[in-house]
Amino acid sequence: MNYVLDIKLKAIPDINSYPFDIPAVKFLNEMECLTFEKPVTFFCGENGTGKSTLIEAIAIAMGFNAEGGSKDFMFSSRNTHSELWEFLQIAKSPYFPQDGFFLRAESFYNASSWLEDNSDMVRYGGISFHEQSHGESFLALVSNRFEGNGIYILDEPEAALSPQRLMSLLVCIDKLVKDNSQFIIATHSPILMAYPNAEIVQLNEHGMQKVPYKETDHYLITKQFLDTPERMLKYLLED
Repeated sequence: MNYVLDIKLKAIPDINSYPFDIPAVKFLNEMECLTFEKPVTFFCGENGTGKSTLIEAIAIAMGFNAEGGSKDFMFSSRNTHSELWEFLQIAKSPYFPQDGFFLRAESFYNASSWLEDNSDMVRYGGISFHEQSHGESFLALVSNRFEGNGIYILDEPEAALSPQRLMSLLVCIDKLVKDNSQFIIATHSPILMAYPNAEIVQLNEHGMQKVPYKETDHYLITKQFLDTPERMLKYLLED
């Protein structure tokens, strides 16, 4: 089930000013639209390509708090989000999601603090996120609060998770996808991107392209390192 069908840019004021000058936005501006054909879509690419800026804009345009949370999270610790969401046009399906959440790794602490002050945490597993490790709180959020029939937007969820916990997250994602949910995820994790039948949108100097998993830079670089770590370290560390 897809609730977001495609995105495109409206007329933008100045392609040479932020955030319209970052690669993700430049490439999107050159496209008719970016379609979401699978229930799980990953954005990947080098730092600075604009993955998180684009994810943030999609989340805000869908009605979520800029720092994360569901649509009823009413807080702002610092106004740092870009104006990109105002120029983003989203084509939505006729089916309305019954649930949704924007999980933003870099501001999860702020969202957790607001939640603890404004909720009994029952819907989130009953334990304060501040009383759990970063990774435990991420998985508690997904396994308890994500209820299905929803749109879930995740920005670098791997930031808090070990490889084993990333596999646990894959199990959660799969369960929710089978319960009519859609995920849009910005990530650097080859483990997450291995999710079967996911759509992977890679950002690099050549543009914004949908690529097979084993052709992503993240997979190729990680595989090369793990296959021959001594050789890679010798190349990296020797003068």
